[in-house]
Amino acid sequence: MQDLKVSLVQTDLCWQNAVENCAHLEGLMASLNGKTDLIVLPEMFNSGFSMEPSLIAETENGPTFEWLALQAKKLGAAICGSLAIKTEKGYANRFIFMTPYGEYFHYDKRHLFRMGNEHEAYISGEQRLVIEYNGWRILPQICYDLRFPVWSRNRNDYDLAIYVANWPAPRRNAWRTLLQARAIENQCYCIGVNRVGSDGNGLSYSGDSLLADYLGDLRIDHQPEEAFVESAKLSASALSGYKEKFPAWLDVDPFSLK
Repeated sequence: MQDLKVSLVQTDLCWQNAVENCAHLEGLMASLNGKTDLIVLPEMFNSGFSMEPSLIAETENGPTFEWLALQAKKLGAAICGSLAIKTEKGYANRFIFMTPYGEYFHYDKRHLFRMGNEHEAYISGEQRLVIEYNGWRILPQICYDLRFPVWSRNRNDYDLAIYVANWPAPRRNAWRTLLQARAIENQCYCIGVNRVGSDGNGLSYSGDSLLADYLGDLRIDHQPEEAFVESAKLSASALSGYKEKFPAWLDVDPFSLK
């Protein structure tokens, strides 16, 4: 397990326009060529948080999927974010983790945001996932998942949690507080990447994308409503050293998920 350089991409999104969003993101990521290990994009980065999956959903091998594979290979870094995917069972809000080697992993959003009727438009994921990449164990999560700590409880099986989101500005305090709480309680690094701007439903987003370490201290944090691309290095030795010095993970309460 070596240090991992991560890059957060916080930006506005064009409503239900995959071609324009991918072109814009490609321009933002160009400066990261050969300079990072992992790039994190927002939830539904190619469309915005739309409850019209019939208009935006692609197959897993569709144009946005192919774009992710091409960009990951070109930039020499893994790229992750979520998009609407059409499956045999219905539409899923799917987190895609694409490596520069053509390998990919996916996680379907478990907790669907019923206050926005997401549960009526998409199917709920059933499987928790931990991805191994460059020696790091990574837990992918999507937006509303952040409010449910049992689903992200660290069983000493991951080192980094990633939350991609379209989290509206009026609830920004909850977003920031819960991200730091997830980092502290799970003794892990925690990344949250949110969008800025306004969507087709008139909702506004403040961004507040951040990187918190295992103490809850912020390594990346910007002024709200500001678009940015920023990178930071995650220290493998610092994380393992802290967990050895303060092994709270040995005293966690046992539980099981049905």
